[in-house]
Amino acid sequence: MYIDPHIHMVSRTTDDYEAMAAAGIIAVIEPAFWLGQPRTSVGTFKDYFSSLIGWERFRASQFGIQHYCTMGLNAREANNEALAEQVMEILPLFLGKERVVGVGEIGYDEQTEAEDKYFRLQLLLAKKTKSLVQVHTPHRDKKKGTDKSMSVALECGLDPQMVIIDHNNEETVKNVLDQGFWAAFTIYPYTKMGNERMVEIIKQYGPERIIINSAADWGISDPLAVPKTASLMLQKGIDNDTIKKVCYTNALLAFGQTGRMTELDWFQKTDQDLNNKFNNNSILRGGQLPEHVHKKSNIIR
Repeated sequence: MYIDPHIHMVSRTTDDYEAMAAAGIIAVIEPAFWLGQPRTSVGTFKDYFSSLIGWERFRASQFGIQHYCTMGLNAREANNEALAEQVMEILPLFLGKERVVGVGEIGYDEQTEAEDKYFRLQLLLAKKTKSLVQVHTPHRDKKKGTDKSMSVALECGLDPQMVIIDHNNEETVKNVLDQGFWAAFTIYPYTKMGNERMVEIIKQYGPERIIINSAADWGISDPLAVPKTASLMLQKGIDNDTIKKVCYTNALLAFGQTGRMTELDWFQKTDQDLNNKFNNNSILRGGQLPEHVHKKSNIIR
């Protein structure tokens, strides 16, 4: 069994859910993120947040995958301060919703003053609501941005155990672990962190407080990155206990701290019915029958 604790399923097809279920992924966490172009009104954020706790949870459930999410104002759109103020007004309303396991993904992109302002405000909101935090570290000046993210989180009074620092690499991992934060790694085909490099990091640092995810989104990315990396680690001689920690247990420990995500969620799940609908909408198309989908994906529930 695998957990993908950072994946943007709103950008993926239902075929991806099929493939993920067949590969052994039993739970996903979907952070709110930038959709590829700027949103222009707070209503688009409200509808997007609603889709994460509604339609996406439904789509995942049709393949036996438990869906959770984190809610936040992303770093890019924090630079539109007029809109950011409105998003901050509605954000607390969503943090209390079912299956919302934290504030995220938040942090820095260009490391502007506006990004810093809304990062701090969201950290304080997380502290007030006793929420976990999922931090996006910048693609440029990553070490500087990562160190600053941790420093600001500590300034705001957050416990490092309640903060996941994501998109790490060889340059950032030691400092993140040394300061007591969770260190998450995004396995991308060409950027961030490749699975061969991930194997070497696990060999050097071990599995404690390390989490592997795909962050698969609308770009060239792989929703099966977690099970594929687990397979490679096994081939490279890493033991099963270590693989389980970085591909399952650590994510459960980190995101389960608030009590909104437990193993009982998937161990007690009932058989799903692909005839079910959400707001009168089904995932079946063109006269498909549930048996056809199950036969195609080879996952009989």
